[in-house]
Amino acid sequence: MKPILILTALCALTACSRETPEAVKNAAAPTANTPSAAATAGPAGDGSTFIGVPKQKAPDYVGRWIGVEGMYLYIKHAATPGRYRMEMQWDLDHKGEFRGEAVGDTIVFERNGVREVLRPTNGDATGLKYLAGKAECLTVKAGEGYCKK
Repeated sequence: MKPILILTALCALTACSRETPEAVKNAAAPTANTPSAAATAGPAGDGSTFIGVPKQKAPDYVGRWIGVEGMYLYIKHAATPGRYRMEMQWDLDHKGEFRGEAVGDTIVFERNGVREVLRPTNGDATGLKYLAGKAECLTVKAGEGYCKK
């Protein structure tokens, strides 16, 4: 009696299944050695992470960055990976400490209620004559930039 009940239950489940045996067979069939789009899309869906290829490490901006006329930027790692603690003087009258977060190759932070972004540039892109020609710089906006020595 038990084998008949089990067989009947299996038949009922198979009949109610939305997949046909052919669809199941095709789904299980091996494919070429190319990863699927979902597998290579990465967490952002931008194709930045590929199977077997390590994801590029985010740039490390920790250290001292020098601006003009006494402006400076010190970047330190925070306790959480991808987060930073920053101390900066961004003009002659204003300085403060801020928390930043790595977003791609930038650091996003909030200063006086305004969302700002530190992005990697060269000295010419800072718009500051004193920094022109320097190679390794971070720029917030035109007229506000900091470079490594």
